[in-house]
Amino acid sequence: MDRTLDGRQSAVDSRPDSGGLTSRSRELEDVSFGAVVEADDACRVQWATPDGLEVVGRGVAARFRARGPERFDEIRTQAEAAFDDLDHRGPVVARPRAFGGFSFHDGHDAGGVWHGFEAASFVVPAMLVTRSDDGTWLTAVANDAEDATRRLEDWHERLLELPAMRPSGSGPGVAETRRTTAIESWRAQVETALERIDAGELTKVVLAQALSVDLEGPIDVPATVERLRRRYPNCYRFLVGDGTSGTFFGAPPERLVSKRGDRVETEALAGSVPRGETPEADDDHAERMLDSEKLRREHGLVAEAIRDQLAPLASELTVAERTIRRLATIQHLQTPIEATLEADRHVLELVEALHPTPAVGGVPPGTALETIRETESFDRGWYAAPIGWFDAAGDGEFAVGIRSGLATDETVTLFAGNGIVADSDPEEEWEEVQLKFRPVLDELK
Repeated sequence: MDRTLDGRQSAVDSRPDSGGLTSRSRELEDVSFGAVVEADDACRVQWATPDGLEVVGRGVAARFRARGPERFDEIRTQAEAAFDDLDHRGPVVARPRAFGGFSFHDGHDAGGVWHGFEAASFVVPAMLVTRSDDGTWLTAVANDAEDATRRLEDWHERLLELPAMRPSGSGPGVAETRRTTAIESWRAQVETALERIDAGELTKVVLAQALSVDLEGPIDVPATVERLRRRYPNCYRFLVGDGTSGTFFGAPPERLVSKRGDRVETEALAGSVPRGETPEADDDHAERMLDSEKLRREHGLVAEAIRDQLAPLASELTVAERTIRRLATIQHLQTPIEATLEADRHVLELVEALHPTPAVGGVPPGTALETIRETESFDRGWYAAPIGWFDAAGDGEFAVGIRSGLATDETVTLFAGNGIVADSDPEEEWEEVQLKFRPVLDELK
């Protein structure tokens, strides 16, 4: 069961019956997306891209879960059964989509702060509001046309009562922060990684930290996501919560992969320096990044690995010129990569091929993952893992779940990491990790 917007109960199905899914859409006057996902006692999702697509969803029309090494295939198999013979009446942009994500490690156990977040979990919302250049659309999803039509009209009436604008307010305030990794432990972790690099076992590994933030009051996650939108308009934004555990949210700058038909877009995003307080200082930082052999090598490893991972699936592959990606508090080296698929593929096949990229894992991947498991003192959960959506055609888009936090009650756990290569300095890497906590931490103060 799932609560509808006014608190009344609305039956939803954890899996569709043999008749498959049916959806009906209608155009909608603009509505506050934050107001739609305001209640935290229901399954809710939010997804927004830098190019303007924004979707929010409530309730459950279908749910897919899996764990272990075959989780990508299992999710795809469940989804194909649910989407088989989908009957959608409405524009393509308002079609049903499955939203969710994967854990970083396939052996993830949904416990501790990550209670409720399985190794793979997706939901097709029973109600979707989609905003794009084609307008704002309401979609209801059910197991037959009659239920879908009834839900569409029911939700339409309720959404009309919501405001078109919702104040994003200010952060709840930070009472205290606690690190999972002390600087002494961090030095030891980096030294261990450097020893493995010197021994030729590794070329690069990304080590991460978690920061537990006790708040002065309850967090309004949709309002926090809205403040992130205003500060980081050229980043993705997401929110995933099932109403029974925490809410995972963030504003990641990095696209993992986007698939539309046979066209694929991805990118290498690695190597970073701070923004400057003046244009001159900003350019100086950027020049330092471009001149740094360490940062260029780190970025090159990521771009090369993504190219190698995509090449077996592509008939054509283009690696663009390296550029600088400037965000509010940090700037990165970025290389856009595009491909044309040589055969029909589901976006989850691409997600599996690319995760984890060296930007969040390392090179070689297997040794890097082993090092991360043995070295880090916290559970990554869904941090640095694929977050996004896919549809009945197997198209979709995924971001990398960085610049993110997990909100539970009056605590938010933040996550950040940095790439360790041959000439990494533990103190410099520590400072860069602290910089990466800032995007979300600043919006909590």
